[in-house]
Amino acid sequence: MEEEKNGEAEQKKPARFLTVRELVRRRGKVLGLRRISGVRSMDRRITVKDVNRPGLAIAGHMEQFRSERIQIIGQGEEAYCRKEDKRRVRNSLNRMFESGEIPCVIMSGGVNPLPVIRQACQKEGVPLFISSLETSRLITELTGFLEEELAEKNYVHGVLVNVYGLGVLIQGDSGVGKSECALELVKRGHILISDDIIEIRRRLGGWLMGYSPGVLKHHMEVRGLGVIDVEKLFGTGSIMDESYIEMQVRLEAVDSGHLAGYDRTGLQNCTENILGVEIPALRLPVTPGRNLAVLIEVAALSQRLKNMQGLSSAEQAEKKLIRNLRPKPSRKTSRSGSAEKTDKAEEADL
Repeated sequence: MEEEKNGEAEQKKPARFLTVRELVRRRGKVLGLRRISGVRSMDRRITVKDVNRPGLAIAGHMEQFRSERIQIIGQGEEAYCRKEDKRRVRNSLNRMFESGEIPCVIMSGGVNPLPVIRQACQKEGVPLFISSLETSRLITELTGFLEEELAEKNYVHGVLVNVYGLGVLIQGDSGVGKSECALELVKRGHILISDDIIEIRRRLGGWLMGYSPGVLKHHMEVRGLGVIDVEKLFGTGSIMDESYIEMQVRLEAVDSGHLAGYDRTGLQNCTENILGVEIPALRLPVTPGRNLAVLIEVAALSQRLKNMQGLSSAEQAEKKLIRNLRPKPSRKTSRSGSAEKTDKAEEADL
């Protein structure tokens, strides 16, 4: 019963959204927006990152019309509305706006909306804007912003460090030494993105991007030292605002006599699922005397080699070992083989 309730709670969890008012406040100048009508409907929600060009809907084809998207009316749709019968256009627009709560309508290219479009928006209270940008650029700018704001998001505990250009997410139990390890990496010239809490967003193409969401951005909390300002101590080059997450390293405190369960060959291709994206994962045992920073550096270099050239040191070593274990041909066989090659060479000369 509890699992069913939890499942229902997850289904009822509200999706991320952005209001039209927030869109105008944050990107109005970049998008060149000027409001024509709909001042009372500025709190309508934008819940999807895609936009829609309603050419087919204006022509009367309402199948698969996406009313939850921002509607972009370009010069092509505007020219059709000019030439087509006004009654037919008005009926199509009314059907469009009645099908669901459209966030807003944007006329691209600085085109003034026709009276039929203006009247239809006013009738249903749909915010209507004019953008000075051409259609293609408007769609690019708008979808890029919505992709960033409405992307799937999660918060995890750990440290995010960029090691040799590879984003490494270091996780483990509290007190295992994550911050100390990250501090050593920063001291060795690598870059800190976030300590303690990392905000992770899924980006287009199945990439994970990590950010520092807290007030103590670019700070670290180290037991015994307290909170330190990484930028002031190590310079501007030691911090970044964001980084792709391409590898996870989990630190695990174990006794020296319990290391049998850890990979010694590197042939175990483990992964970690974050927001539906699988990334390479590595388990490192924490024991006295181990230099974890050096191990993470080597792990990052090894992963970069796999990403760029598809090479795995462990797999290459395995292939060499298998070749060496194969039985070698006897001397008698090798001599007869060389004699045959000599005879064939002499025949070719003749």
